[in-house]
Amino acid sequence: MNQTSAATAGRPPNPFPDPVPDPIPGPAPLPGPQPDTPDEIPAASIIDMGVVGRSLRAGLRDFRRAPAWGLAFSGFYVAGGLVLAAVATAMGQDWWLMPFIVGFPLIAPFAAVGLYGVSRRLEAGEPLDRRSVLGVVFAQKDRQVPSMAMVILLLFMFWVFVAHTIFALFLGPGAMTNVSQSFEILSGPRGTAMLGLGTGIGAVMAAALFSITVVGLPMLLDREVDFISAIIASFEAVAGNPVVMLVWAAVIAVLLLAGMLPLFLGLFVVLPILGHASWHMYRELIPEDA
Repeated sequence: MNQTSAATAGRPPNPFPDPVPDPIPGPAPLPGPQPDTPDEIPAASIIDMGVVGRSLRAGLRDFRRAPAWGLAFSGFYVAGGLVLAAVATAMGQDWWLMPFIVGFPLIAPFAAVGLYGVSRRLEAGEPLDRRSVLGVVFAQKDRQVPSMAMVILLLFMFWVFVAHTIFALFLGPGAMTNVSQSFEILSGPRGTAMLGLGTGIGAVMAAALFSITVVGLPMLLDREVDFISAIIASFEAVAGNPVVMLVWAAVIAVLLLAGMLPLFLGLFVVLPILGHASWHMYRELIPEDA
């Protein structure tokens, strides 16, 4: 045994052991809401059928108050439709336009994101200068809107694939070259069966996409939430108001298809009104002070 061990052995035990030092405290949290704290999602309101008319009137009012922004945002989609039609016609494959035209209501909610921002600023009495409006739109790339946009685009491309597959299965590749010139093909037994199956599948996909975007997409612009929570909230809002939401979906589909008939030019008016109206429908379902 060495000297240190001997000295320790002869020393009585210390009844007061040395205290354990406290850990170094971290920085105190900043006052106020933290930037990464998600917003609370309130329960959706139960609305009546009169909300459909009020939302459309509010959408028309916003379009009249800010027509330049409505024409600017809708112009991108009108130009895209005209380019697509010109390319398909030049290649002699007009039939390619059919699934894109029928499927356009699937991506229309994403087309209205900029219009949501305009309606939100009009609602708050904020200026509509170019820097403010476009700044909010471009800022969405760092939030949850791109994730929702990916879901929308994937469903749209899947619809195009399904539509062309159904077309080929029922009519074969030979009919694709002249289906746009002859309605006899579509009015025959195989044509009507194809239209029935395609309409059924398209309706299911459109209903699913409408259910996740009618509240989910404007909520991502309005609140700090993740896109999964926004999708769930949107489904709950639709489930709580099934009849009103069915009518609202039908109004959107009919007006969009009507706007595309005159060479897509009707979308210059229809798309802004519906975009602004969709924001007001969201406000009816999820009030600002909720």
